[in-house]
Amino acid sequence: MAHKKLRLLYLAQLFQEHTDEEHPVTVKEMIDYLETLGICAERKAVYDDLELLRMAGMDIVHTKTKTHNYHLGQRTFELPELKLLVDVVQASPFLTAKKSMELIGKLESLASTAQAGSLRRQVYVLNRVKTHNEQLYYNIDGINKAISEDKCIHFQYFDWTLRGGRSFRHGGKVYQECPAALCVDRNYYLITYRPKEGRFIHFRVDRISGLRVADLARPALPVDFDPARYVRTIFDMHSGDTQQVTLEMDRCLLNVVMDRFGLDAHYRAGPDGKFIVSAQVEVSPTFLSWVLCFGGQARILEPASAREALCRLAGEALARY
Repeated sequence: MAHKKLRLLYLAQLFQEHTDEEHPVTVKEMIDYLETLGICAERKAVYDDLELLRMAGMDIVHTKTKTHNYHLGQRTFELPELKLLVDVVQASPFLTAKKSMELIGKLESLASTAQAGSLRRQVYVLNRVKTHNEQLYYNIDGINKAISEDKCIHFQYFDWTLRGGRSFRHGGKVYQECPAALCVDRNYYLITYRPKEGRFIHFRVDRISGLRVADLARPALPVDFDPARYVRTIFDMHSGDTQQVTLEMDRCLLNVVMDRFGLDAHYRAGPDGKFIVSAQVEVSPTFLSWVLCFGGQARILEPASAREALCRLAGEALARY
């Protein structure tokens, strides 16, 4: 009886790991496979097992050529979906190279052995810049737990040194923050709310150390807080004063601007094939640099303070040359 139960499990494993449309197996091959595991099986028993696997929900596909062939059809993830997920893992700078390889290995286990080889061949692009902080996963889990339970969090925050070490801010001060949301903009960011100051701030999650959920209730967030809208006002998570900024840009940049601001901004036609866009933006050096990268195709119309800030930034950059 024990062997009968194991036989069913081993056959399920065979279909999961070794079969796909291009790599089917025959009943004889199933029997030979079971024999390598010390289990004897007759053809009728294998046919019965195949029917049980179908009843359990496995998509066992039967095809006939010169022989009767069987393979696992529909899987939880199809191969194109797994390739897409592998690409996302590889492109994520907030995952360490080690964690990326671990995740790709787990994704491979969802495909057949032959299909997994096509996923593994994509791993060569992993030499891009990635985070060095292995605690990222646990930080994200702790932050999500705190948000769902309306709790505050404690942590230390650091900057990287030239030698790859950690320099903790404010002499290793332990921050107590009210987590509001997590967001991704090439990196994971924690948005927190400081009720006494009436403002939101953000931290790079991969530079958080020693995070723990505090036994302290999180104050209520402002009723009009919209994480998605907040993130769109920030350029690469560098803070500045939030202002309504109006820009004049060449029409060829409309797609680029739409990707950045979405439909929350106000758009209208401008002179000579240009368009005007107005949006809430944190006027930081990163935002100003984004405008400068378009050269003569973009200019800030208002406010005057943003125009002056851009001129100062451009002047400082020019002075270095």
